[in-house]
Amino acid sequence: MQNQIEYSRTQIALHWAIVVLLLGQYLLHGGIEAAWAARMEGSIPNEPFPNPHTIVGLIIFVLALWRVGLRVRHGAPALPEKEPAGLKLVAKAVHLAFYALLIGMPISGAVAWVAGIAVPADVHGVAAKILLGLIALHVVGAITQKIWFKTDVLIRMSPKRMWMKGGAR
Repeated sequence: MQNQIEYSRTQIALHWAIVVLLLGQYLLHGGIEAAWAARMEGSIPNEPFPNPHTIVGLIIFVLALWRVGLRVRHGAPALPEKEPAGLKLVAKAVHLAFYALLIGMPISGAVAWVAGIAVPADVHGVAAKILLGLIALHVVGAITQKIWFKTDVLIRMSPKRMWMKGGAR
C-alpha cells in the first residue's frame, strides 16, 4: 500500500455514502429489531425475507469492500509528520477496526437473519455499539487534528473536495 497525496473523489464519495447509510441504519433500526424479536418468539415465520435494514447492510458491505480495495490499491495520504507516534497508531487501529466492522457487521447480520440464530445477532448488536464508539472517537480525532494540531486532516475528506477543480481525483 502506497501513500498518496490526497484521497480520490471516489474514496471521499464512498466515505460519505457509508456515513449517510450508517446514520440511516442507526436511526431506523427499530423495524429490524421488532421483526427479529417476532421471528425469535415465533409470531412471524422463521424465514428470511428482504427488509430495508438488510438491503442497506448489503450496500454498506459492498461499498466497504470497494473502499478497502481502493485503499489497498492506491493507499491513503500520510498522517501528519507532527502527530505523536501514539496517535498515529490509534488512527491506524481505528481505521482498521472500521473496515473490519463495516465488513463483519453485514456478515453477522446476514447470518443471523438467514439462519435465524441469536449468537450472530448478539455479535451484530455488540459490534454496532463498538462502531458508535469508534465513530465518536473518529470525529473527536478529526476535530482535534484541526483545532489542536492545526493539520489539514479534517479538510482532506471534505465532500467539497469532490467538486473542486484541481482537487481530489
